[in-house]
Amino acid sequence: MEAGWISSAPRTVEEIFRDYSGRRTAIVRALTEDVDAFYAQCRPERENLCLYGHPNETWEVNLPAEEVPPELPEPVLGINFARDGMNGKDWLALVAVHSDSWLLSVAFYLGARLNRNDRKRLFSMINDLPTIFEVITDSGQSNEKSGMDNGSKSKLSTKRSSDGQLKNNSKTVDEGYGEDDDEHSETLCGTCGGSYGADEFWIGCDICERWFHGKCVKITPAKAENIKQYKCPSCSSKKGR
Repeated sequence: MEAGWISSAPRTVEEIFRDYSGRRTAIVRALTEDVDAFYAQCRPERENLCLYGHPNETWEVNLPAEEVPPELPEPVLGINFARDGMNGKDWLALVAVHSDSWLLSVAFYLGARLNRNDRKRLFSMINDLPTIFEVITDSGQSNEKSGMDNGSKSKLSTKRSSDGQLKNNSKTVDEGYGEDDDEHSETLCGTCGGSYGADEFWIGCDICERWFHGKCVKITPAKAENIKQYKCPSCSSKKGR
């Protein structure tokens, strides 16, 4: 487990929400894109294991913290014991529910010193995102299906307008875009982890090929029309470094 993972504890509503979002994104990835690796690490013959999501959007399956009391609230113990005794989809949903509870407990542990209005605002920001359980059950992930199929995303920089139609920077709209809607049905937002919806504007990164809600990366349909090559915040920051 990360050493000193809360050495610089978030203090403001925005900082705590970023901490929450990073951990949430990590766990969503573990239960979707990285589900095969997650399943393999949860071997029932091992000791009580926990699923940790870290603020830097990485996840790990590990033993609980040794210190008592721990620096932060701990995830639920023993997720590995139930792995082979349940239907794969039900097991992932169970882990998702416990992960949602853990994320809330961490967020409000960090926000204990906030005033009443700030706590309310923090919960409102968190509540605007779908729960991990909602993401998992909506996408129908299970250990029988290997995470997200990267082939479901166009290799081209395809933008989704507010009316649900696909727009391509370099080519005209394919008349068969209805089939593409089906392919995108299991796509998750790279920022919030929310499931794809045809009534929302989405934009694809030309570098990492992940998809994002336009509102999550602050890109509007009008703005997207003038972007020749879109780079998501993560890819843009990597190039800057």
